[in-house]
Amino acid sequence: MQDTDTRPRAQAVAPDPYAPFPVVDDPAGWGLSRTVVRTSSGPVVVHHRSGRDPLLLLHGVAGSWTTWTPLLQASGGAGDRGLVLVDLPGWGSSPAPEEPLDPDASVRVLTEVLDALSVPDADVVGHSMGAFVGMHLAVVAPDRVRSVSLVSGTTVATADAARHPIRGLSTLPAFTLLRAGLTVTGAAARPMLRVLDRIGLLPLLAAPVFTHVRELDRSVLDAFVEELRPTGFTAAARAAATYDLGRWRTVTCPVTAIAGRDDVFARTSDLDALRALLPQARTVLLDDCGHFAHVERPAAVARTLGLA
Repeated sequence: MQDTDTRPRAQAVAPDPYAPFPVVDDPAGWGLSRTVVRTSSGPVVVHHRSGRDPLLLLHGVAGSWTTWTPLLQASGGAGDRGLVLVDLPGWGSSPAPEEPLDPDASVRVLTEVLDALSVPDADVVGHSMGAFVGMHLAVVAPDRVRSVSLVSGTTVATADAARHPIRGLSTLPAFTLLRAGLTVTGAAARPMLRVLDRIGLLPLLAAPVFTHVRELDRSVLDAFVEELRPTGFTAAARAAATYDLGRWRTVTCPVTAIAGRDDVFARTSDLDALRALLPQARTVLLDDCGHFAHVERPAAVARTLGLA
């Protein structure tokens, strides 16, 4: 694990096994209760428990609350901390809203969830799209956010590729081509993924996303197929294209950004770009890791976030 921060800091070397834990759908194993919160964007499924210093965990595209279970396993269930794991509208078990959510609507949902659970503030940890939403929450509701941690966050390069898809073919080809493919295939994409799975070609499709796709537990690929929602993906890309990242300069809480060196949905240069926006941000680069750092290198992520 290499820290990109040039200020003196102890270097951490993590000889951890790759993707050692499955993705599991077992809320009871973490002491989590399932609650359906009625929000302005429809019902939202939340798995949560009370405890000190709550963590708000926000999944990304092709994710749900279960995507965080490898990190929970690596962190001993995050000790005695409170947990709030949200299935954002249209993802996981939460039904899709009438209109795709933009960042403002997503943040409104999150504040309604926190209010319903009587959680005044939280340390926010977001993956991919969830990192983007977490940063916007820190912009518009800073009193609800103690810190933000971006895990394989889609930030500067992704927003640029979403705004300029022709340029994105050279800067972020995997993201740009996937967006185009899902736009064309629409609802047919998920049945097509299941067919590819049945004939054994799913690892080939997922290979760009994970550094060592053949070493993944079967549950990781199953979750990837189940949670890849074309409408949600394309809506998130449109939102990123119109978002003013300069708004992040107003964030004053601690920010940590963790990226995988092999991430095809982001660029390692994003860490430098983020620090240009937020000079106080801590940035950490993980070797031998793709776009799902909390699944591929959960122990390193847990240590970086102080959860292990």
